[in-house]
Amino acid sequence: MNIAVLGTGMVGRAIAGRLGQLGHTVTIGTRDPDATLARTDSDGMGNPSYPAWAAEHPAIRLATFSDAAADSELIVNATNGSASLDVLTLAGAEHLAGKVVVDIANPLDFSHGMPPTLFVKDTDSLGEQIQRTFPLSRVVKTLNTLNANLMVHPDGLPEATSVFVSGNDEDAKATVTAILAEFGHTDVIDLGDITSARGTEMLLPVWLRLMGALGTPTFNFKIVR
Repeated sequence: MNIAVLGTGMVGRAIAGRLGQLGHTVTIGTRDPDATLARTDSDGMGNPSYPAWAAEHPAIRLATFSDAAADSELIVNATNGSASLDVLTLAGAEHLAGKVVVDIANPLDFSHGMPPTLFVKDTDSLGEQIQRTFPLSRVVKTLNTLNANLMVHPDGLPEATSVFVSGNDEDAKATVTAILAEFGHTDVIDLGDITSARGTEMLLPVWLRLMGALGTPTFNFKIVR
């Protein structure tokens, strides 16, 4: 499948790298490809600069948000949640129309320091905002409840855990569920329409406090039934 991953950060790289490894054709979208390729700094979390990462993934192309989205069959929103609507607007509504948009971003607000709060919750969600703003797209919320490495390598934990999908389009959710299975997820729970993204986004305050209590981001939720 021809997939655009919007976002060059840790999450975008993890998703793009794994999709490429699985045989998909992947383009990463960024605001300014030349500026992205000129970066020499790491992200401060032990991850290499984008050019260093790109040298290890030569098959993954870098393009503007618009060009990446235009050439894709499926689009992954791996941006900072506060920038998601702006980035998807730059990608172009015409390039999102009819396509599955996998939203893995979270509406985190760092303006008051750590831990962050949510800039939308309870009666709305970022997933819903994206679906309303781009009504011809088929938004599926998923993978926002675990860290980047576990998103694509769930076998990093000693037992199977759970991930969730939310969206209005059943075929879109089936497409995304198949990709999750490729990543290695074996317990994918369909929560219902896109309004159910409120629940998974509101797990983030719990997730952040668990990370602090456990001293690691390498954990996930498991729904036992």
